[in-house]
Amino acid sequence: MNIETIGLWAGAVWNALNDANGALTVKGLKKATKLKEKEVYAAIGWLAREGKVNANEAEAEVEVTLV
Repeated sequence: MNIETIGLWAGAVWNALNDANGALTVKGLKKATKLKEKEVYAAIGWLAREGKVNANEAEAEVEVTLV
């Protein structure tokens, strides 16, 4: 795993969120992007660091929303 790859995953996650009008669970992101769970979390971290998403835990699920 390298920075370029994580950036590509972040782009896939951002596009999935944008297509879903800005909110999906990690499970929904896995389904929409075909990424593995650890790849989705790496992408969420990348996007969160850039200030593009928020992640909130709701009833044992993590919901990610675009900022």
